Amino acid sequence: MKNKTAEYGLFIMGGGPGDPELITLKGYRTLQRADVILYDNLINNELLEMAPEHCKLVYVGKQPYGNYTPQDTIHELIRQYAAPDKVVVRLKGGDPYIFGRGYEELCYAEEQGIQTHYIPGISSMQSAGLNGIPLTHRGVSESLWVITGTKKDGSLSRDLRCAINSSATVVIYMGMKKLAEIADIYCSAGLGHIPAAIIQHATLPHQKKVICAAKDLEQAAKDGELSYPAIIIIGEVVSLQESLLCQAS
Repeated sequence: MKNKTAEYGLFIMGGGPGDPELITLKGYRTLQRADVILYDNLINNELLEMAPEHCKLVYVGKQPYGNYTPQDTIHELIRQYAAPDKVVVRLKGGDPYIFGRGYEELCYAEEQGIQTHYIPGISSMQSAGLNGIPLTHRGVSESLWVITGTKKDGSLSRDLRCAINSSATVVIYMGMKKLAEIADIYCSAGLGHIPAAIIQHATLPHQKKVICAAKDLEQAAKDGELSYPAIIIIGEVVSLQESLLCQAS
């Protein structure tokens, strides 16, 4: 990908975790001059209202565990709409390069001779901070593991078993169907007591959140009526929110 900023081409862009005000300024300006937007299921529709009237809006979303637009179809649409004098935005929720397949699409476009650009987005895991949970904190968490709960073959990443052997905060994307398995892994390591949080629809008015022990993830989600899309955060940093509330009271 060329470092030089160009006026036209394909823009692989992150739409942030949900709240439209969390989009980057560069992203906002790009949407204002878009000719075509290929947008995902998880983006806030208010972002589409930033586009000019002539902009063509094309939905290419994927419902979690449901209907989806095949990746080959998305590639073909990129090839179809991209042109030397067009601004084509591939708008994705969160950040395109964090379990978003954004780099796959960028590589495809470059193979087709299409000029490409990457605009980062705030990832949904950063919404933890908006809920009083820092992902790292001196003396509590020295590192951060970001793990997929659903690999290409549908399985939970084996990296989780490595992560629990450290003091790292663990963030799991696309793991809501693996809550029981995640809990079992922590329990088998004698870590079922570790604090955990699930945040659904992060940063949006209808956000839901539960705090529990890792061993209780599945039951807590049921009791709180949480489903996907959601992120799972496991680590001692989750308990910092409660400590802060106790000090305030």
